[in-house]
Amino acid sequence: MELWILIGAVIALIAFGLYRYFKSKKIMSTLTEEEFRQGYRKAQLIDVREPKEFEGGHILGARNIPLSQMKNRLIEIRKDKPVYLYCQSGARSTRAAMLLNKKDYKDLNVLQGGFKKWGGKIKTKKSK
Repeated sequence: MELWILIGAVIALIAFGLYRYFKSKKIMSTLTEEEFRQGYRKAQLIDVREPKEFEGGHILGARNIPLSQMKNRLIEIRKDKPVYLYCQSGARSTRAAMLLNKKDYKDLNVLQGGFKKWGGKIKTKKSK
């Protein structure tokens, strides 16, 4: 009996993971670094990492709206302009895109591989 419960739980987890994967593919575009570079200057570039990570280095021109604060800061993000999101690896920016989609944002783009794969210009906070 316990084995069947375990098997059921594993199947449910796999099904949920597949649902989220296909849902994310439907609501957002995952862009290569080159594709991301081509469009982010005409869009809202948002770093969804926490402030300490952002201060350690971020893509030039990015605004920091951490995923943990996004629900309370939606007013800062326009619905009529494309949104380009990134985090460290891509997981948080995907979650941010799903949250924004629920709030009727449409043109959502995520950097494939996240900031750790970025090879372009970055800005770091100067230490005092």
